[in-house]
Amino acid sequence: MKRSLLSNLLTSTFLSASILAAPLLQASEISFPHLETVGVSKLAVEADMAEINVQVAIKDKTAKGAKTLSDTAVAKFIERLKATGVERADIQSANLNLQPQYHYQKDKPAELVGYNASRQITVKVRELARLNNILDSALEEGINRINNIALKTSKEADYVEKARQAAIVDAKNKARSLAKGFGEKLDGVWEIRYFEQHPVQPVMLRMNAASPKFDAAESYQQGQVTITDRVEVVFKLK
Repeated sequence: MKRSLLSNLLTSTFLSASILAAPLLQASEISFPHLETVGVSKLAVEADMAEINVQVAIKDKTAKGAKTLSDTAVAKFIERLKATGVERADIQSANLNLQPQYHYQKDKPAELVGYNASRQITVKVRELARLNNILDSALEEGINRINNIALKTSKEADYVEKARQAAIVDAKNKARSLAKGFGEKLDGVWEIRYFEQHPVQPVMLRMNAASPKFDAAESYQQGQVTITDRVEVVFKLK
């Protein structure tokens, strides 16, 4: 029976999909003993950039008024970002979401009372030291919701590869240890199963305009990104 992460199996049957897209093998088709291990790794690395998602939500009596106010807030924020050196490619703004608002009363037809307009902006902040100022400037330009902040590392590809290799080494070491403990010897790799992992950004923050002004630059700069990996390997036994 397979258990997550640190479990290992010594068995004479195996059922899985091959990493080389081979057909599924039935347990009865494997006539040799084999050993399965799960290699895992975990790296905690310093964050040096972030991705933020902010939103402007406007209420107005007319659809045009709500749209104009939301578009103006987004345009001002984008221009302010560009003026501070943020590349336009690192700024993504979503389309307008416009919804009518009604007032409902018993035994009366619904009354149209106005419109809600909202737009979201995603900004990649490549210098973490600038994050606090960018968040404050968003609020100053009329962006009244900060949906989330995800800390990241600019060296993600390098760390992912490092974590992958560490997981492979872990799988091999476990296989050698188990085989030795049972008085067996390994006879090469029979199958590898690998599903790509994703970095974990532990800092997720929600805020609206009613919240206090941000004053947490140092805490952001001390943030970490956790990168994990996992590989499942089936070894043949001699």
